[in-house]
Amino acid sequence: MTTEPQRFKILLIPEHIEDRGGAPAEDSAVRSAVVEATGETGASGYPRYAGNGIVADIDPRTRTVEAVLVDGAELDYGLTAAVTS
Repeated sequence: MTTEPQRFKILLIPEHIEDRGGAPAEDSAVRSAVVEATGETGASGYPRYAGNGIVADIDPRTRTVEAVLVDGAELDYGLTAAVTS
């Protein structure tokens, strides 16, 4: 039995947004997706999650996105992928 989360919500946020003035990260996101565990391990060595055009290797302990593809391509320059609850 695994204790790793089976799904996460990923936000793609422009890096230039430094101060959201207390607004939630969701308000700054240009895209979001709920990704679910695939049962595979990605090239980064972390579990792979996929959904809604996003495939990500996520460290479930730290909730850090270690690798991400958006619609089959690398993340556009200037965007950051973040996990939210």
